[in-house]
Amino acid sequence: MSNMEGKTALVSGVSNNRSISWGIAKAMHQAGANVALSYGPSMEKRVRPLAESIGCDFVEPCDATSDKEIETLFEKLADRFGTIDAVAHGIVGAKREDLSRPFIETSRDGFLLAQELSVYSLVALTRAALPFMPNGGSVVTLSYHGSQKMMPSYNVMGVAKAALESAVRYLASDVGPKGVRVNAISAGPVRTLSAAGVGEFRNLYKQFPKMTPLRRHISIEDVGEAATFLASDAGANISGQVLYVDGGFNTLGMAMASDEDES
Repeated sequence: MSNMEGKTALVSGVSNNRSISWGIAKAMHQAGANVALSYGPSMEKRVRPLAESIGCDFVEPCDATSDKEIETLFEKLADRFGTIDAVAHGIVGAKREDLSRPFIETSRDGFLLAQELSVYSLVALTRAALPFMPNGGSVVTLSYHGSQKMMPSYNVMGVAKAALESAVRYLASDVGPKGVRVNAISAGPVRTLSAAGVGEFRNLYKQFPKMTPLRRHISIEDVGEAATFLASDAGANISGQVLYVDGGFNTLGMAMASDEDES
C-alpha cells in the first residue's frame, strides 16, 4: 500500500458508495491521508454518512460551474489544514439525452455542459489549488477509454474525456515547475451513478472480463489504490500521464476468445 501519512487530500465528485471518487477517498484514508470531501449540491444526504464512516470532518458542497465556489472551497481547506498535497478530480456531467442519441445529434448546450463539468472543472480546481501547494503535490483525474476509441453510447462524454486527457498534459506542463504533478486514470467500466446514463453500459460491463487479458472486472478499490500511488511520494516523477487500470483492455486489437472457445 502507498503511504500518504501526514498528507492532505481533497477528493471531489463523491456521489455514493459506488462512485470511483469514494474508492479513492477510502484508499487515501487507509494510506494515512487527511481526506476532505467535496460534492455536488444535491448529494449531501449520500455523502455525509460516507464521510463519517472514515472520520472525515471536512465535507463541503461545491458547484463546479462556479469559480467563486471553487476558490472558497480551497480557502476553507487552507484554513482547516494549512496546505494541500493532493486533489482527486472526479467531477463529470452530461445531459442524459446526449448519451442516448447519436453523437451527431448532440445539442450545442449539451456539448458545452459536458466540457464545462467534465473538463474545465479540472482546470479550475488545479488553478485554485496551486497557491496552497507550496511543497508541490498531485492532481489526479478520471478518464475512460472512450477518449481514444469510439465506445457505443458514450458519445459526448468520449469527446469530453479526450479533451480532459489533453488538459492533463497542458496542466502538467504549466504546474510542473512548482512541483505539482497532473495525471489521469483511465479505468475499465465500473458500476457508478454516471455509468447508469450510458445506454450500452450494462452489456459492456457484462462482456468486459471476456475482453481483457486479466479476465476480471475493475473495482473502485483498484482505482483508489492507483490514485493513491500517484498522489504518494512513490509517484513523485510521474506527470502528464494516463494510467490505464483496465486489466489490459486498452492493449488489445481485438476481443479475447472466451474460455469456452479456448477449450
